[in-house]
Amino acid sequence: MAATATFQYAVRDRNGQVVTGKIEADSPAQVASKLKSMGYAPLKISAVQSGGLSTEISLPKIGSKVKLKELAIFARQFATMINSGLSMLRALSILEEQQPNKHFAGVIGEIRAEVEAGSALSTSMAKHPDIFNPLMINMIKAGEVGGFLDAVLVQVADNFEAEVKLRGKVKSAMTYPVAVLVMAVLLTIGMLLFVVPTFAKLFSDLGGTLPAPTQMLVNLSDFLKVAIVPLLVLTVVFAIVWTRVKNTDRVREFVDPLKLKMPVFGGLFQKIALARFCRNLGTMLHSGVPILQSLDIVADTSGNKVIAHAVRDIEESVRRGESLTTPLSQHKVFPSMVVQMLAVGEDTGALDSMLGKIADFYDQEVEATTEQMTALIEPLMIAVLGGIVGSMIIALYMPIFKIFDLIGGSG
Repeated sequence: MAATATFQYAVRDRNGQVVTGKIEADSPAQVASKLKSMGYAPLKISAVQSGGLSTEISLPKIGSKVKLKELAIFARQFATMINSGLSMLRALSILEEQQPNKHFAGVIGEIRAEVEAGSALSTSMAKHPDIFNPLMINMIKAGEVGGFLDAVLVQVADNFEAEVKLRGKVKSAMTYPVAVLVMAVLLTIGMLLFVVPTFAKLFSDLGGTLPAPTQMLVNLSDFLKVAIVPLLVLTVVFAIVWTRVKNTDRVREFVDPLKLKMPVFGGLFQKIALARFCRNLGTMLHSGVPILQSLDIVADTSGNKVIAHAVRDIEESVRRGESLTTPLSQHKVFPSMVVQMLAVGEDTGALDSMLGKIADFYDQEVEATTEQMTALIEPLMIAVLGGIVGSMIIALYMPIFKIFDLIGGSG
């Protein structure tokens, strides 16, 4: 007969609160079964050792990130199953079993348990804001109330897939220039650390005064030999700090307006923000989410504080019973074409379809802009890389030409 042991557990109750405690059982599986029968969703189960230490039995990666592409696939498959006649619980069970992301699979299992206990799907999803954003939750809530959940899930999948495609275009456009920039930096550092010191020793042995460009290169090499380690540490520290603060309101209030004013990339960032705003708002309105609630959510998911402030002005205008498009003309981030098209959509009662058309237009504009930028940046980056390496080589060989002149003069 197996000896019972004491287990520590952490569970999520039906209200979404995390509850911890201890329980005696024969095995972790028995603990999980008991907790599920009590209406809890287990998060962690660990055996309490006699020495006061605990051995972790199961610890899901609570901080794991669920990618937007995974959410799009989840929504698409969920919609297909619901539309095919499967029950919601059966569909969630299948999605949990076939989900390769273990953290996401655990969350789907929690949602299934809560739905089985009588909670609404949107309410269960709202307990996981790190995975399901307000846009998705409110659209699903509207679909549950209106009885067209499968159609809403299709719209969610379309929205996420369009966003994934948009991000992919931007990443593909940025990959080449970033790769060339990194290569240029590494080549420059390599020459300064390994090539220039060799020439510097040769120059010092021969004596004489170095030309100004060569002397600058030697000085930079000497500085880098001393400063390379502190610079690497500062770079790592800056990267860590930036990762933590880049999404804070204070930083974004400063950075987001600068993005739109950048010489080459500003127009691209503006088109991306407009496409995201129009697509999100159009999708929510088409799903039956009230316009004030839609505007409130879209302001937080626009990805740019300039757009967010404009949406807040629109929200206040609508709240006062005024036109949706009146405040847009006061914000330069919205081109006159967008304002006019939204005004027509508002007058004709087809605002959601008009927003969809604007989003499609800017998706095409982003694609065209990225292609133009790639075509422009490729030769430009090659020229920059060649210019850096060529300038360093010329600076290194200038003293050699001077030495030849000295030898010829002495002869």
